[in-house]
Amino acid sequence: MILKFLPCLAFLLFAQTAVAQLAIIPEPVSIVNKTGHFKPGKQISISANTERAEVQHIARLLSNKLAHAGLNSSVSSNAHTATINLILHSAPDKNLGKEGYQLKVIPLQGISISANEAAGLFYGIQTLLQLLPEQVETKDGLKNQPVSIPAVEITDYPRFSWRGLMFDVSRHFFTKQEVKDFIDQMVKYKYNLLHLHLTDDEGWRLEIKSLPKLTSVGAWRVNKTGSFGTFSVPDEKEPKDYGGFYTQDDIRELVQYAKERYVNILPEIDVPGHSLAAIASYPELSCTPGAENYRVRSGEKIMEWPPKGHFYGLLDNTLCPANEKVYEFLDKVFTEVAQLFPFEYIHMGGDETARNFWEKTPAIKELMKNEQLSNLDEVQSYFVKRVGKILKSKGKKLIGWDEILEGGLAPDAAVMSWRGMKGGIEAAKAGHEVIMSPSTFAYLDYMQGDKIAEPPVYASLRLNKTYQFDPLPEGVDPKLIKGGQANVWTEQIYNTRHLQYMLWPRGFAIAESVWSPKEKKEWKLFVPKVETHFKRLDAAGIKYAPSIYDPSFSAAKNTNNEWLVTLAAEIDGLTIHYSFDNSFPDQYYPQYSAPLVIPKDAKLMRVVTYRNGKQAGRILSIPVEDLKTRKAI
Repeated sequence: MILKFLPCLAFLLFAQTAVAQLAIIPEPVSIVNKTGHFKPGKQISISANTERAEVQHIARLLSNKLAHAGLNSSVSSNAHTATINLILHSAPDKNLGKEGYQLKVIPLQGISISANEAAGLFYGIQTLLQLLPEQVETKDGLKNQPVSIPAVEITDYPRFSWRGLMFDVSRHFFTKQEVKDFIDQMVKYKYNLLHLHLTDDEGWRLEIKSLPKLTSVGAWRVNKTGSFGTFSVPDEKEPKDYGGFYTQDDIRELVQYAKERYVNILPEIDVPGHSLAAIASYPELSCTPGAENYRVRSGEKIMEWPPKGHFYGLLDNTLCPANEKVYEFLDKVFTEVAQLFPFEYIHMGGDETARNFWEKTPAIKELMKNEQLSNLDEVQSYFVKRVGKILKSKGKKLIGWDEILEGGLAPDAAVMSWRGMKGGIEAAKAGHEVIMSPSTFAYLDYMQGDKIAEPPVYASLRLNKTYQFDPLPEGVDPKLIKGGQANVWTEQIYNTRHLQYMLWPRGFAIAESVWSPKEKKEWKLFVPKVETHFKRLDAAGIKYAPSIYDPSFSAAKNTNNEWLVTLAAEIDGLTIHYSFDNSFPDQYYPQYSAPLVIPKDAKLMRVVTYRNGKQAGRILSIPVEDLKTRKAI
């Protein structure tokens, strides 16, 4: 009787192994593994069953990708002889929607990707490329290598329509090509919304032809290197030669580039706070005396963030809500922004407005009296509503950070919730559309491992926490939750290599949270997929953080008044080895199994992780005095 079940057991084990080997991120809705593989041979042809230009463009994108990897690839008009067929349904499949697809790999026959719309074909191609070996990411990587693709049927479609990444190009400027590279990376994981944070205290990055000082003055600052927020105040003699901006032609090119990859670009003009670059360019936008002496921030301290109480500005980096020149300025700005970006929304920021200067501004007091505003929340609400009217006059919808809720919000405004999920829940219950972008899960500028090994930032967010992100809270109308996004603030990110390090692998986790069905998410299945994609990133020359291999530390005193240190691994299968004698541990050193008493005279602890006899993590060195400040896990 047992023998009868052995073939079934073998089949189940094979199926489970095949699913793991596919390592598709984000996880599809349905994967049906079949027997065998398809071997395309040396000549690959791609056919599309339509003359639609966008589908032909998709076919060429795929052909170019395969050719770059060294495969002989061409776009064919003959579906019968084609290796890969791209098919638009004549009758829409209601389950697939606008972005879904079906992918079939059939041994001895070929590959088909079918969809209702071209976007679905594009996402099907991203999945197909993940079925190919990682060498597809390398120039000529598959040139002399036989290619074998596992037989499979995949049905897939997104959970949310808004799947975003925010890229802060204000704090540090990134070139047009670097933005294109960012788009190329994000679409591999089915993101479809690029939120560009274009203005802040540290730089105005968008050409506004009617206001030329915004880029001649506001786009440039004194260059500083080190820990942002702690820099010395720039000297007048130091050159303001660090920065840059996008011309309007640059933006048109980026918008088109994104469109061809099914990405919308959401522009953000951050007002009324975070506006020092604008005020340095046009001081009359402020109501505070001395604004004519302001300069674009280089990273010196301009705000106080008390442990208790409200933050406040050391200088006034806000546009003045009581100044009519501000609304004339914003009308000019948004007129040009609306013409450049076809997306239906424009982001107005609205976050972290330091109001301590407003409290003592006569013009603000007069505004409150005339408009019957009872507090500064209502002053900001007055400003937000006027911005909303300007945007509406340009044919655009307003979206802002969750602070725009304070004091009341216009009914047609949307909210992006960053201070946890609370603001988004409140906005949705008030009938507003919401994008969840909580710092608790989705701030990719936070440290992603122990602070002893990571570039210093004020908070930490490990991969396993990011993976817990669910944009749809209980008790909220799902129709009002448009989706979610991760934010990459760049105060501490100086170059594109470090940008990549911060983005991956946590960007994988957010991608799966906004695309995949909730019930398909499982941490233990996600981790091996991440490790497979590390190989793909290596092949592509893209940097990523290995922080998942590094343990976390905490310490507390026991009943004998001795200090105990507790170590915790983020993923399974690792052994942690340690030393207190200043030497460098390896797999032959003591293995951690339970909290350790810190030797009385020890000054330094070093740890390293291993897996299957090979070093997995980095050697971390942490002073004992630092350990004693760590809270218990």
